[in-house]
Amino acid sequence: MIANMFGVIFHPKGQWQSIADRQSFPLIGSVFYTALLACIPAIAWFYGTTAIGWKVGDGEVIKLTRESAIVIIILFYLTMVVSICAIGYMIHWMSKTYGTDSSTAKGIAVAGISATPLFLAGVIGFIPVYGLDLLIGVAAVSYAVYLLYLGIPIVMGIPEERGFLFSSAVIAFCMVILMMIMGGSVILWDMGAAPDFTD
Repeated sequence: MIANMFGVIFHPKGQWQSIADRQSFPLIGSVFYTALLACIPAIAWFYGTTAIGWKVGDGEVIKLTRESAIVIIILFYLTMVVSICAIGYMIHWMSKTYGTDSSTAKGIAVAGISATPLFLAGVIGFIPVYGLDLLIGVAAVSYAVYLLYLGIPIVMGIPEERGFLFSSAVIAFCMVILMMIMGGSVILWDMGAAPDFTD
């Protein structure tokens, strides 16, 4: 699966076809791909927010303490992995509705590979500059959505029209996940996982 990382960025259609031609999707391999790539943004943002910091306007550089950053980054990492697994399970669960057979591992593989641009773009966390991070983040989300719309019909072996509806349902579920993450963040901050800034 790691070989798919750059192939899906530069040759997405051919890469999705090679994924579709696979006879099996090991669950451990699908989860490992996501778990490994999720380390990129986690490490980058930990370093960027504790060692480099960021500025608001002409103010001072703001940094997180290492202790609070460790808690936040662990939660951030687990959220990424669990979210991709949940989206992958939803892809599997919805597959019969759209006239195809799937497995949980196959769904997680599709979700994880579609999220590859987001994981790779996470390297920008080493340079926490708001405007630049926002621009690259929007580009990564856009490409991830494109990969999902391109990949689902190919990997699931369904017509493009049905694949469009399938992908749109997955995107809707992703929005639900996003709302849950936002709500969960507020609850966790209230329970003690709030950021603590250096003096």
